[in-house]
Amino acid sequence: MLEILKALAITIATAVVLSGCVATPRAGPDDGAIESGAFAKVGNEKRKVDIDYVLVDIDSHLLSYVEDTTVSSLKSGFGGGRGGPPSLPLGVGDVVQVSVFESQSGGLFVPADAGSRPGNYITLPEQTVDRAGTISVPYAGRVNAAGRSVDAVQRDVEDRLANRAIEPQVVITTVKSRSSQVSVLGDVKTPSKIELSPAGDRVLDVISSAGGISSPGLETYVTLQRRGRTATVHYDYLANNPSENIYVAPGDTIFVNRERRTYLAFGATGLSGRFDFEEAELKLSDALGKAGGLLDGRADPAQVLLYRTVNRKLLVDLGVDMSLHSEEKVPVIFRANLRDPAAFFAVQKFPMQDKDILYVSNSDSVELIKFLNLVNSATSAVSGSATNVVTTRDAVKAL
Repeated sequence: MLEILKALAITIATAVVLSGCVATPRAGPDDGAIESGAFAKVGNEKRKVDIDYVLVDIDSHLLSYVEDTTVSSLKSGFGGGRGGPPSLPLGVGDVVQVSVFESQSGGLFVPADAGSRPGNYITLPEQTVDRAGTISVPYAGRVNAAGRSVDAVQRDVEDRLANRAIEPQVVITTVKSRSSQVSVLGDVKTPSKIELSPAGDRVLDVISSAGGISSPGLETYVTLQRRGRTATVHYDYLANNPSENIYVAPGDTIFVNRERRTYLAFGATGLSGRFDFEEAELKLSDALGKAGGLLDGRADPAQVLLYRTVNRKLLVDLGVDMSLHSEEKVPVIFRANLRDPAAFFAVQKFPMQDKDILYVSNSDSVELIKFLNLVNSATSAVSGSATNVVTTRDAVKAL
């Protein structure tokens, strides 16, 4: 026993001496070198990140809340599109043409010798609705046009000419409707302003008029902006749900954006790394499958963890006391217990979101095996060192 202790002491002393000039292989500096070489250190002694998060188990109670918060909608943001298309009143910048008809010649606009004319009317030159929102008609003066329908402006002009012309009838034609346009921008083939039709145009209609989308539908989002309000929907969801294809209104802006949706997978999964969704509605079960599933020899099925930042409202609806947390976005870890057979049905319904992080923890038994292997390696190293010392001593004596 004494010989073994002596051999161990010699081994430790030798390692200490050699450590000053020899280093084990390493890809870069170790933590000690990094900390000692730093000019200043920002952090805490316990090296805790200090970010509060909420742990939520995935069960049947959670699914209804999560499904309601992961699907965005144009219909809920701007109405369901019931009824007819929106009216298109005249507006500033519109180019119009005014024609005045009289029942017979010899009136205000049609002279008495107009027998060779093709009709008892006169067409005024094209004009633009000015910044004040008016147009000019001889003998009727400045007539308010902006914000009013064509029929209303026609009746107004007729009333003003009634005492001057012979049974006047007025026809106003919109030559160019600059106030009834929508802008289509982003990942479309021909970004442009689209003039709306009185028959009504829906979101997909104006996107089609702009040449259609230039990116895969699975990675495309459509955002509608209207009078300070914004709503975003996935393109495939818009295309597959007619109720989402709502009417657009004058002044709307439609932004088509390509966004590569990905998630990260780490831990005891068959594959680790970043994965593309590659479908409109990816579920947690699909995400686990794309990452190679759970490693049978390492994973703890009860600790399948999904990291996500969610809206505060979701946690309030779940009954979490958020009185001490005022942030609108709250870090949450969703946990699935796949030791429970029913959990497999739950993960089939739990929707993934862009930039989710999926982590599968090692089983406790794996950590125990790691510790035992470390102890075994240390014991083997000590035994080997003692044997080497004895062998070296005997060799020296033999000399």
